[in-house]
Amino acid sequence: MDDSTLVQLREKTDTLRVSSPSLEEILYIPIKVLDHGFVRVIDYMGDDSAIVQAARVSYGVGTKKTQEDRGLINYLMRHRHTTPFEMCEIKFHIKLPIFVARQWLRHRTANVNEYSARYSILSNEFYTPDASVLAKQSSSNKQGRESSSMDPQITSRILQILENSNRSAYEQYTLLLQELELTRELARTVLPLSIYTEMYWKIDLHNLLHFLQLRADNHAQYEIKCYADVILDILKQWVPMTYEAFMNYRKGSVVLSRQNLCNIKRMLSGEKVDFENSGLSKGEWREFCEIFLQN
Repeated sequence: MDDSTLVQLREKTDTLRVSSPSLEEILYIPIKVLDHGFVRVIDYMGDDSAIVQAARVSYGVGTKKTQEDRGLINYLMRHRHTTPFEMCEIKFHIKLPIFVARQWLRHRTANVNEYSARYSILSNEFYTPDASVLAKQSSSNKQGRESSSMDPQITSRILQILENSNRSAYEQYTLLLQELELTRELARTVLPLSIYTEMYWKIDLHNLLHFLQLRADNHAQYEIKCYADVILDILKQWVPMTYEAFMNYRKGSVVLSRQNLCNIKRMLSGEKVDFENSGLSKGEWREFCEIFLQN
């Protein structure tokens, strides 16, 4: 979408509905993610005021002071009153590698329409990771990476293998389509998960926050976290009070089990707590130490 089209669209935005000036500034503009991907906002409904309005079951904007609105949003977030957040929705256009999309679509609380390789030909665009994010399989996490970097000679070899594989796969895809005239729905089967796809993704704010809590977390896979971090910044522009409450009460907080709460009370009373008397499993004790006992 060129600049002139954006200007024409923005000239037609006179509306009586709630709007977010900061979000209006980035509507339709792709925000780059990874090597060929992007996220862009297509549409949205509501803002912070829509949340407090729904919570109060009243009409009109500005009937309460901003500080009171912030306090109410904090209360809703703190006590997990989720329904008012469902009153806001947002729609994204996302370009991402297929393996990221498959992970993304585990979140089944959104409306999705994905680019169809049955009807259209996929572009010759593949995700090639930066050498800095290549790592060995984690020895303690079956779905994670080691934090240490790999030998430069090994990373160079890995990248060469990935690039050769992608190039060969697209050549075979083109051969099946053009020379052998195979149907698109079968020709696509030779393509790897690294090829890019696109989708429209519409989700309410409550479920978006759940997505971000999981995918903008440091334990999330690097590639999907890159997208989640961009969306987290969009959230800040769209609903700044909700963003602050989310960062304070959800993303920046921890959930304590009854046993962990008991251990903390024991420690505050001066009692020595260690793994042997904590009542926790090895994994739980490790997590407890990471949160409360390590600098």
